[in-house]
Amino acid sequence: MNQTDLFDLPPAAPAPAERILNLRDLLNRYAHEYYVLDAPTVPDAEYDRLFKELQALEAAHPECLTPDSPTQRVIGTVLDGFIPVRHVIPMLSIRTETDTEATGAVAFDNRVRRELEISDLLTEVEYATELKFDGLAISLRYEAGVLVQAATRGDGETGENVTHNIRTIGQIPLRLLGDAPPVLEVRGEVYMRRDDFEALNERQRNLHEKTFVNPRNAAAGAVRQLDSRIAAQRPLSFFAYGMGDAEGWTIPDTHSGLLDALSAFGFPVCNHRDVVLGAQGLAAFHQKIGALRDQLPYDIDGVVYKVNSRQLQARLGFVSREPRWAVAHKYPAQEQMTTVLDIDVQVGRTGKLTPVAKLAPVFVGGVTVSNATLHNEEETQRKDVRVGDTVIVRRAGDVIPEVVSVVLEKRPQNTGPVFDLRKHLNNACPVCGSDIAREEGEVDWRCTGGLFCSAQRKQALLHFAQRRAMDIEGLGDKLVEQLVDEGIIRVLPDIYKLGILKLSALERMGEKSARNLVDAIEKSKHTTLPRFLFSLGIRHIGEATAKDLAKHFGNIDRLMDASEEELLQVNDVGPVVAQSIRTFFAQPHNREVVEQLRAAGVSWPESDGIDSDAPKPLAGMTLVLTGTLPTLGRDDAKALIEAAGGKVSGSVSKKTHYVVAGEAAGSKLDKANELGVTVLDEAGLLALLAQETD
Repeated sequence: MNQTDLFDLPPAAPAPAERILNLRDLLNRYAHEYYVLDAPTVPDAEYDRLFKELQALEAAHPECLTPDSPTQRVIGTVLDGFIPVRHVIPMLSIRTETDTEATGAVAFDNRVRRELEISDLLTEVEYATELKFDGLAISLRYEAGVLVQAATRGDGETGENVTHNIRTIGQIPLRLLGDAPPVLEVRGEVYMRRDDFEALNERQRNLHEKTFVNPRNAAAGAVRQLDSRIAAQRPLSFFAYGMGDAEGWTIPDTHSGLLDALSAFGFPVCNHRDVVLGAQGLAAFHQKIGALRDQLPYDIDGVVYKVNSRQLQARLGFVSREPRWAVAHKYPAQEQMTTVLDIDVQVGRTGKLTPVAKLAPVFVGGVTVSNATLHNEEETQRKDVRVGDTVIVRRAGDVIPEVVSVVLEKRPQNTGPVFDLRKHLNNACPVCGSDIAREEGEVDWRCTGGLFCSAQRKQALLHFAQRRAMDIEGLGDKLVEQLVDEGIIRVLPDIYKLGILKLSALERMGEKSARNLVDAIEKSKHTTLPRFLFSLGIRHIGEATAKDLAKHFGNIDRLMDASEEELLQVNDVGPVVAQSIRTFFAQPHNREVVEQLRAAGVSWPESDGIDSDAPKPLAGMTLVLTGTLPTLGRDDAKALIEAAGGKVSGSVSKKTHYVVAGEAAGSKLDKANELGVTVLDEAGLLALLAQETD
């Protein structure tokens, strides 16, 4: 080998220890961008690939494993009990101002001015203002920049070691960014977003398991789990708002500066904070956040005012273990007690039947509430809500008010029996009179009226008109709202009675738009049987099942008359789907809608909905689509493949015949290369489709 050849050699692979360090830095940075900044710079697939590489390297080199590794976030530790942690600096609570008006801010400012002996009316105190989160206070101790301990507040002097659970929260850094001090104790709030809380409770209901009372209880319960795997399944978030112990660090002179420093270390710090002057500034912040409260994605029960200068904080000191320099200024409570006057049942857009408690009006969460959801029969029975009960009602943000629990000691002697939805409704939809049904394993009762039920009319129209169904371009949400609310469309076939004059008279609908919509409606009359079946919105019937049904029965009449046994003969149709189809077509009004649509001119070729005489070059083949193709949309490519007899799968396996890859193809392309599956571009797919079968 000569000297020139040396320059042609590929660079040597980094040593495992060096690669592990590089991967940790990358993954920690990507996690910070994703969880804290909400601005990811790499796709999830790339993060997952690097994470798996790091896991493999650490498994091969366990001597390189450290507590700050991203792989240690979910460690599956099960503890026998919590270890007490004595706080170096006590975690004290702050005084609460229950006067929810501007006078509450004035009272605090007056106390501060009096303690600081400020009599000049022109001299105003500078305050840092922030939100009072409704979660669980946590102390995080970092040594040399690495998280070594997390503890609850406890009694303020002693808390519990919950490090194993706190590690599972993606927003909390395991290693600080930048030049970290030898010791830094950061304090903040673990909380649960409202949308995460609602999704968690919905999951619990679907699993027939106990639901959580409110986001705070759910967050606190997750943090105090002995098994960190349970905590990892709960969607927790975190905001930093202060500090405790610190060594070897020059602490900023102001509280607002401290929060800026914590943000630079990699902690999520809430953006809803400000620096204001005097009582007027405090009251304005309280009012501004009060107006925003319902729009926030998490619960707050007030705002917090802190004297901004740390020097002045030291002068003010403490009284009765509460700082004189801070106060929590509350808002109206989000939970109140009231009585249940009746239990009603509402029909949702998809036919779901929801018990609703009719309440003695109560002011909660800033509004007067007279209705609260009970979610479903099972939840109503679990909480044992009965007419006449005193209940706790919760309203937070724009979440629908709900009954949290019953105050059993206040239950009167003459309350009725446990709620039974079927008996309550006499087995009939309260809107259209159709039968109600509940599938095995499901928690929700539903109206079977479908196309006929007026409560489901808007949803039925939007589903019918969507591109994958009857493809009526221009018939969107706002127009459907107008057509239904003004009584222009009462049943689905009324779509085909719409004319230019009637449409052009609607708000924001000129003659040109009306003409285009009428043309689209007319065009939609010529469809296929699979599209028509899908457009009916039969529960569990997606596009693929609609195609299978059309291919098996050939025409709509045979399908409408088919028994459950006959339906079970169709490819991929099981007992649940068969029962759903049979129930739908057993309703006379649903059959009447189908007949009216046919009478209006909706038709399709008398075949299985797919040209059975056309060549099927992809018969028996499975293809996977990934990335963006140059000219074909994903739906278009899928339709071409299925029309050619192929099947489109969402994942790559050894049974995959081809992967069709476009721009920005992700992990599916990597999997195809790993398994040796043939990869095609769009041109290759079109060439394959053009082949004639033998």
